[in-house]
Amino acid sequence: MKLLIENWRRYLSEEVKLTISKITDLVCPEATQDLELNTKNRDSAIKAEHIQYGPLNVDEPADYWVKIAEYWNTTPEAATKSVCGNCVAFDVSPRMKECMPGETSDEDGVLGYCWMHHFKCHSARSCRTWAKGGPIETDSVSADWQERSNTEKEE
Repeated sequence: MKLLIENWRRYLSEEVKLTISKITDLVCPEATQDLELNTKNRDSAIKAEHIQYGPLNVDEPADYWVKIAEYWNTTPEAATKSVCGNCVAFDVSPRMKECMPGETSDEDGVLGYCWMHHFKCHSARSCRTWAKGGPIETDSVSADWQERSNTEKEE
């Protein structure tokens, strides 16, 4: 009986450790809580030749859509339909909305989290790394992206 109780305690202890680990791993992404880190990551995405996050002002995009259309070998009209709001890495799940500071929508769209480049991202913008398939709207898919992101950081 004593051995059974000891094994049970060990099992429960391991289960508690696993649960705590999962909860800790799925806290809000650091960039949603740290303005300086978010700004650094966003600015890097704006400047990086392979990303080119923009346009800075969605109401006055200048030649942003023309340039990205040339890069994608399409028309500016088609390019404007490939935005963060429908990108596979754009997270607007309930858990991510709780990570955001205050009101996160305006007349142009909503703020979400970009798992590709790790910053708060506006749905009306885009970047060269856009990929069809989004947005992320469920906590389970959001958690999967975060777990994969954490694994990449560890490697």
